[in-house]
Amino acid sequence: MLNTAAASRLENKWDDEKASSMSGAELLRYRSNLLGSDKRITNYGGGNTSAKVLEKDPLTGEQVEVLWVKGSGGDVGTIAMDGFATLYMDRLRALKDLYRGVQFEDEMVGYLPHCTFNINPRTASIDTPLHAYVPKVHVDHMHPDAIIAIAASADSKAITRDIFGDDIGWLPWKRPGYELGLWLEKFCLENPHASGVVLENHGLFTWADDARACYETTIKTINKAIEWFEKKTAGKESFGGPAHDALPAAERQGVAARLMPAIRGMISSKQHMVGHFDDSDPVLEFVCSRNMASLAALGTSCPDHFLRTKIRPLVVDFDPQAPNLESTLSGLAAAVAAYRDDYAAYYERCKHTDSAALRDPNAVVYLARGVGMITFAKDKATARISAEFYTNAINVMRGASGVSTYRGLPEQEAFDIEYWRLEEAKLQNLPKPKSLAGKIALVTGGAGGIGSATAERFLREGACVVLTDIDTEALAATADNLMAHHSKDRVRFVAMDVTSEEAVEASFTRAAVEFGGIDILVSNAGIASSAPVEDTTLDLWEKNMSILSTGYFLVSRAAFKLMKAQDIGGSIVFIGSKNGLAASPDASAYCTAKASELHLARCLALEGASAGIRVNVVNPDAVLRGSKIWSGNWLKERAEAHGKDTSELEEHYRQRSLLKRSVLPEDVAEATYFLASNASAKSTGNIINVDSGNVQAFTR
Repeated sequence: MLNTAAASRLENKWDDEKASSMSGAELLRYRSNLLGSDKRITNYGGGNTSAKVLEKDPLTGEQVEVLWVKGSGGDVGTIAMDGFATLYMDRLRALKDLYRGVQFEDEMVGYLPHCTFNINPRTASIDTPLHAYVPKVHVDHMHPDAIIAIAASADSKAITRDIFGDDIGWLPWKRPGYELGLWLEKFCLENPHASGVVLENHGLFTWADDARACYETTIKTINKAIEWFEKKTAGKESFGGPAHDALPAAERQGVAARLMPAIRGMISSKQHMVGHFDDSDPVLEFVCSRNMASLAALGTSCPDHFLRTKIRPLVVDFDPQAPNLESTLSGLAAAVAAYRDDYAAYYERCKHTDSAALRDPNAVVYLARGVGMITFAKDKATARISAEFYTNAINVMRGASGVSTYRGLPEQEAFDIEYWRLEEAKLQNLPKPKSLAGKIALVTGGAGGIGSATAERFLREGACVVLTDIDTEALAATADNLMAHHSKDRVRFVAMDVTSEEAVEASFTRAAVEFGGIDILVSNAGIASSAPVEDTTLDLWEKNMSILSTGYFLVSRAAFKLMKAQDIGGSIVFIGSKNGLAASPDASAYCTAKASELHLARCLALEGASAGIRVNVVNPDAVLRGSKIWSGNWLKERAEAHGKDTSELEEHYRQRSLLKRSVLPEDVAEATYFLASNASAKSTGNIINVDSGNVQAFTR
């Protein structure tokens, strides 16, 4: 069945009370948000909506007809009023006199800015003419799986008529653009009673002169298709039936954790990629099926799907019935290289004299039988959204192959969309990537002042961050705060005791599954203790060594394994202490453990250099504000050791420094960022003191 989820029918969410006070443009936003709230209607960034609204011309004061339409690159589910382009309808109609024919239709995009109403900076999309020339006030263009399953069937036209009769028409495949806008207008004029049209290999257009009626037509049309598919496919096995069972969840995660770093290393030579793993039920049904490989080879059918997922996925050579992961890993390089060669050949077959240069030839989607789907992109959100789009493609293949023969986009059409001059212009106008874009960092002690400040610094530069800490409550609160200020896509957190081999391995496995690997380790977990040597118990000594020495060894060892599996280098930064270089009274256990960290870093710098793994140290001193180690007895103990009251300790540390300045978590984070970034690409085995100047801690 196309949709096996409970309550597969779409719900009519229109609220007359909410809508009653809205203007025409506000009703468009309301309708758009309702439609975009359900992925069965359209995916993130997919589809568009419009309304023709009477507005007061800012120059003449007269009422003019204005097209409000989703701007280029927007998302209907989250769109606000400023996400819509606004254009004079009389000027859009006047463009017909300038149109020189289908071979020149791309030039029409250049005229759209001349139609702008009220100096709106929002760029109009390529679909603007499709909305402008439909002679109805409200127009929806959606990409529901149920409709695209019709559109991607060999019997698409006949199925459309069987389901909808004369209510919903059908048009053959035509790339979105000006010509298709004229086709839609012609269809509407010739079929005045129709309320929509299915576009072959594309999606659904619906329209009405009332906002609510347009929304309800869209919902009703999709529900009718869902119902038809459910009846037609009842009792049938999808994708030729299962070829094998999926591995248990824990085993799937384990396989993904090994595959993703290896793939990531092979495809990140020009830019670090970020991964996403999906083993949801629809994905598992597909990757465990008999027809998976043959269907996957056909590619996707809808332009939106194709642009997000490339010409076709790479099917990983893995047999869940006789798993041999080492054999799969050993064959990955050849498989990835073969995909690149195939993509280059596709480019050569289809390119035009004015085509853009060959783009990244690596796959976006990787399918592993019995395991799931892995996607890679320049950032986590794009990788996740690519997976969502391929899941849509799976749903489309399920429906189309269940009632007819599934057809992907013809190769030349797919190429012409992928290398469309207008798409290339969008890519060229993307902002420059931030310094840590595509990088993945794991920060231990992430709930403390230094750890959270470091995570914040990395996130500002575009990194993905896995926060770890033994304090689960503080860890969750810190992660929530970072997600609120940055992105849920780029922050993960996991409770971890750095002294536990099992916990450390599990955390790095989580990093591999969530993001694809790791580029940066910030080893920051710590404690502090103070006692004269005669009062230092063996338990206290071993606790310091366990966390500050053994813990740093365990996380570094795990990082080395993962970084070497990727084979694209990496950076490890230890958050040490001034006490690793300078003795301090009544702190022999702490100072010794911190000194151990420094020498471990030197040893790892030697070992990691040949693999491009840099290891450096930041040595802070007296970071009182926001630091968790100062919230317990350490504050009192250090004050007593220096003969001070606790309230005097920060000033004491400030005055004993050469620069007479307090050291804050953000100061340590800045030094850590420098050592983690390419700004220090030629530094390893180094120590940066962030202590406001302490003669005893001078390294030379």
